Amino acid sequence: MPIRPELRWLYPIDWAQLSHAIRFGRAGGRCERCRRPHGAVVRCLPDGRWREAEDGRWRDGDGRRCAAVKVEELAAARSSRVVLAAAHLDHDPTNNHPRNLRSLCQRCHMLHDRPHHLAQRRLTYRRRWALGDLFTGPYWR
Repeated sequence: MPIRPELRWLYPIDWAQLSHAIRFGRAGGRCERCRRPHGAVVRCLPDGRWREAEDGRWRDGDGRRCAAVKVEELAAARSSRVVLAAAHLDHDPTNNHPRNLRSLCQRCHMLHDRPHHLAQRRLTYRRRWALGDLFTGPYWR
């Protein structure tokens, strides 16, 4: 995920090298949760199952082998290029300890950040309501 410009100063100067070391040095170019390989185009189902291009086996959202997919389920499959990112487990960009960083693909990164995003969304809505009450009277839906 790209770094927002207003948060760029929270990251260390050598963030690119640190991120690369986590994604490709420690994780070996694979997601540390589901084991999807960086740069590969994989077939994905909505429930998180995906087909590994190397051996053609299907894996679940946690990277474990699973049963073959039924033909009717393949209609919902889509192709996706895997891009790894170094994710902060505690959502604090100033905490760059290797134990706090994990190499995650787009799907796993969004699943990890979901509670944080929902909390931020709630704060945004509350701020809008407060500003509406302050300047335009009671907030009406």
